[in-house]
Amino acid sequence: MTDVSLSDLKAFALVARHRGFQKAADALGVSRSSLSHALKGLERQLGVRLLHRTTRSVAVTADGEQLLQRLVPLLRELDDVLDAVSHGQDELVGTLRINANRGGARWLLRHAVPIFHQRHPRVALDLVAEGQLVDIVGEGFDAGVRLAESVPKDMVSVPFGGDIRFVAVAAPGYVEAFGTPATPTDLMAHRCIRQRLPSGKRYRWEFEKGTQQLALDVPGMLSLDDNDLMVEAAADGLGVAFVPESFARPALDSGALVLLLEDWTPASPGLCLYYASYRQVPAPLKAFIAVVRETTQSRDQPGSPTSFD
Repeated sequence: MTDVSLSDLKAFALVARHRGFQKAADALGVSRSSLSHALKGLERQLGVRLLHRTTRSVAVTADGEQLLQRLVPLLRELDDVLDAVSHGQDELVGTLRINANRGGARWLLRHAVPIFHQRHPRVALDLVAEGQLVDIVGEGFDAGVRLAESVPKDMVSVPFGGDIRFVAVAAPGYVEAFGTPATPTDLMAHRCIRQRLPSGKRYRWEFEKGTQQLALDVPGMLSLDDNDLMVEAAADGLGVAFVPESFARPALDSGALVLLLEDWTPASPGLCLYYASYRQVPAPLKAFIAVVRETTQSRDQPGSPTSFD
């Protein structure tokens, strides 16, 4: 397959990322028809179908996914090599792409990114904040950020930001009107502000005390998908919310909210930066990991802002 064009391989990776031809063609500065023709030629050379095409969408086939898994890291490493050659070896250059939830992105922007940019000004950071878990390798990311419990088992993880604690909170007026739950199961008789996950499912509230563990699909007439909004709704007396303590802390300190079931909500492992264990770690990512570790070690704030997005 030595006659396969590198430009065609890059075009395939771009079409796969955008899940369509038009945006990829715009990025490459070519017409949609010429890009489609090039991809068909690549498929003929490889002898496999890489893309499922319809009039409305483009999807990657199983063979295409297999190629993409190996191709994207190689293209990224090639770009890094070429950048290093063109700018010299003394200074890191290139692009570092990281996929994160909003809480993780917020922590990195506040604590790690300023230091990283100061030390490595020629490395562009592409930080994508979204709620859904993605295949970071297949989607062209160098690393991802998620809660420790959500990191895939075949990935290397670097904890940062300290532990996280989810807490049940309500406004004093709500507690006065509806009472204080003594155990998590008492919440089944309360008005709860439920959380809608990016997948569309509702988050089951998880409690732990000693050897007892509970995961409850609590009742409620209000569902939200944002921790800040859940805190505001609880402070307005609309019900009981279950959020990371860091989001509720200002309202707790001001008295707008009170803690409920405090002995049922211990801290648990928080956020991790993670990356594929089976590929070579690019130099910009190594440098970013060093900054994240350094920043985490220098901070003694286990409740750093995070989010279950």
